Amino acid sequence: MGPWGALGSLPQKGITSYALAPNRQNPMAGAMNAAVFNTFRRTRHQILYWGLPLLIGYETMQWAIERNEFLNSKEGRAMYEGQD
Repeated sequence: MGPWGALGSLPQKGITSYALAPNRQNPMAGAMNAAVFNTFRRTRHQILYWGLPLLIGYETMQWAIERNEFLNSKEGRAMYEGQD
């Protein structure tokens, strides 16, 4: 008699297994519905992890673009003309 699960061990009692014929299976049943709602649920739970850094990065880029345009304008160059 071998260890549990090995060939030649005692048969297990009280275990019921069910099977479905391969031609009766529908592996894509509900896939589109589940994909839409699962994507929404996962996005909703992760929005703060990527939304906040995205917003901070966007605002930083907007500030940098406006600052660059000001410093390269006539008024900006006149304001910082003597400084290095």
